Amino acid sequence: MNSLDGRSVVGERRFLFLQGLMGPFFRELGKAFRKTGYGVYKINFNGGDRLFWGLPHGIDFTGGAEEWPAFFNDVIKRYCITDVLLFGDCRPLHRVAIAACAQMHIPVHVFEEGYIRPDWVTLELGGVNGHSALPRDPDWYRKEAALLPPMPPHYPVPSSFRRRALEAVAYNTADLLSRWHYKHWSDYRPWHPLKEGVGWVKRLRRREAAGDEAMRIMQSIEARHVPYMLFPLQLDADAQVRLHSPFDGVEPALRKVIKSFAAHAPKDLVLLVKEHPLDNGVRNWRELTRQIARAENVADRVDFLEAGDIALIVRAARGVVTINSTTGTLALSSDVPVITLGEAVYDIPDITDQNGLDNFWVHPTPPDKATFDAFYRVLVDRCLIAGGFFSPEGLSSLVDGVIRRVSRVLPAGNRMARVPAPITAAPALSEVVRVSRDAVLSDGVR
Repeated sequence: MNSLDGRSVVGERRFLFLQGLMGPFFRELGKAFRKTGYGVYKINFNGGDRLFWGLPHGIDFTGGAEEWPAFFNDVIKRYCITDVLLFGDCRPLHRVAIAACAQMHIPVHVFEEGYIRPDWVTLELGGVNGHSALPRDPDWYRKEAALLPPMPPHYPVPSSFRRRALEAVAYNTADLLSRWHYKHWSDYRPWHPLKEGVGWVKRLRRREAAGDEAMRIMQSIEARHVPYMLFPLQLDADAQVRLHSPFDGVEPALRKVIKSFAAHAPKDLVLLVKEHPLDNGVRNWRELTRQIARAENVADRVDFLEAGDIALIVRAARGVVTINSTTGTLALSSDVPVITLGEAVYDIPDITDQNGLDNFWVHPTPPDKATFDAFYRVLVDRCLIAGGFFSPEGLSSLVDGVIRRVSRVLPAGNRMARVPAPITAAPALSEVVRVSRDAVLSDGVR
């Protein structure tokens, strides 16, 4: 047994956070780990990361991509890291880190938006979505589910679009104002932070009008008893689209779906295209949808929804077409047929339609309820944490669940050494950044 300054270090764990979702989730999780007695460190890649961290042992990476492997390995060894946590396993720097951790047998805890919506967050070891270790064999899920105890009760988690928008604006502002310090930072998202921030502000201002418009469209469809199918858009920069599907963005998928709908759907069927609730407003998906529909001569049968309750919209749909959105599992839980155009953890025989998009408009195959229920139970047990990012209640539930789940994963070996002195903080960001953060935190978001 090793001892440092009279303290036992057997079983001690030290967590290294990489990039998280824009907002305070990693900070709150870091606080909880510190209270539990774990060592906590964080690498900040830009001012937005640093703004929302605010805890000791924040480490600034200011080098270029070619310097990242050596920098990351040095941090792992210098601080005797036992676990790595990150959000999104497809970000370029994260991919390098995951590969390095695999060689060193260090567990990587990967977060993503929940496979099942709403009220859940995904947490898997090693990778998520297209990189998930989950099998695609329906018999495996049926056998595994039979071994599980009854599911505990689950309660809805509140979420605030306004909070999400303000956190994004604050993050992007901090990023812009600190580029002088993080000179080599290259965002994985394809937009300039200022452009993205303006888009969020526009969407926030249109929130009420968009909701009213969506309600009018749905009331009209219901009054006329018109059958419809739903195509929920995903985020254009989403790696699940660009790396785990045949599309290099949302636009080619949108063109494919509307073209197939025009050629093969019954004449009485309507296609609803629904904008992602967290879309940043940079691209005008409404206008693009209208242009494609006009070109395919189906403008009178294609409607666009900027807002609306996705659960209610899904429940009344004849079917859902998706690339690999979590809206797919929401639909399946309501026995609505789903077809995927990309890789998805739920794209499993007996759960999703396997007969092709052109056929789906006419003969959508509903899920086998027993198989989907088994898949759902295994997913909750192994990959999901109850909670959310955009409310105090959701964050509290999420942090508690992560602590319980991570405590079940043991680090590989005891590689402990002396805890280093706290890392010197980078130069303070401008007062404008602090004001941005205060604006986020003052809107009832603590």
